[in-house]
Amino acid sequence: MMSFRGGCLEKLSLPTGIVWLLTDIAEAKGRQDLYARQAPQLLKALRETALIQSVESSNRIEGVTVASARLRPLVVGHAKPQDRPEEEIHGYRQALNLIHTNAHDLAVTPDVLRRLHGTAQHGVGDAGQWKRVENEIVELRRGAAPVVRFRPVSVADTPAAVEELCVMYRQVIAQGGAPPLVAVAGLVLDFLCVHPFRDGNGRVARLLTLLALYHHGYEVGRYVSLERLIEESKEDYYDCLRRSSDGWHDGRHDLLPWLRYFLGIVRRAYREFETRAGQVKTPRGAKTALIEASIDSFPGNFTLAELERACPGVSRDMVRRVLRELQKAERVVCLGRGPGAAWRRKGSTPIKG
Repeated sequence: MMSFRGGCLEKLSLPTGIVWLLTDIAEAKGRQDLYARQAPQLLKALRETALIQSVESSNRIEGVTVASARLRPLVVGHAKPQDRPEEEIHGYRQALNLIHTNAHDLAVTPDVLRRLHGTAQHGVGDAGQWKRVENEIVELRRGAAPVVRFRPVSVADTPAAVEELCVMYRQVIAQGGAPPLVAVAGLVLDFLCVHPFRDGNGRVARLLTLLALYHHGYEVGRYVSLERLIEESKEDYYDCLRRSSDGWHDGRHDLLPWLRYFLGIVRRAYREFETRAGQVKTPRGAKTALIEASIDSFPGNFTLAELERACPGVSRDMVRRVLRELQKAERVVCLGRGPGAAWRRKGSTPIKG
């Protein structure tokens, strides 16, 4: 709530770079319906890919992983969770489904935040409940002792803090006191500074981000995983949160580092969406375009199985054929032998291990 008190957002002076980001995103938002109409089949595949990547990345950021062979059945199939990590994967998928299908019926309120937490953390004793013990945000560094980076709002003050945050956010939006994207960035930062749950705050923050963006018509998260983009820039994510949370309790914090990062993620998502959706006009066809766009989305090495998961609805034979064509064109390189061999797009950064 500290980003909203005293008219902080209304008084915030936006640097030229931030204004440019807001303009780019607004223009991309204006084009999203056009892309959505011109390639419904490709966008259906993009939605499924984004759903799988969102569930995987948001949980992996928190150290929760499952076997790759189990991920797809849990997210888009009917597989039943077999252990706690799989329950967390399934829970986040259910929370995403709630937002994708009912976003405009879910206002930013304490009850909705607890509902998202209860869904995502289903199976945990305190799912959907405010924290009951004090928590700290600790930085773990290899070869060094843990460092307490931030002390959130106390247990006693948490319910009132969340209520104030939700009310003030809705007031700013209703009164037009700040650009919606700026208000959403402030909402997410303040939520993370309050840290209202014992566990799962990061996941709920990412769900809240998607929900708030949907409220303002920014639906790119339906086609491109925002969680994956955050995971790929995780060091910047934590660094910007640290810089913007410094002095937060006293209202002396600087929202701009986090705002710049947040807007950068949204713009990057729109650019990726337009690249993928725009390729359907080429004579190569939608499936080939989807395979090539998926290869471009990998930051480093990838396997045939990973590429298949990124291209739902495309046969293995076609994936292999496109890979061979790209290999002949020297656009990708194979780093081993057999179906489990790693591949890499020319010009990408190798990932070892």
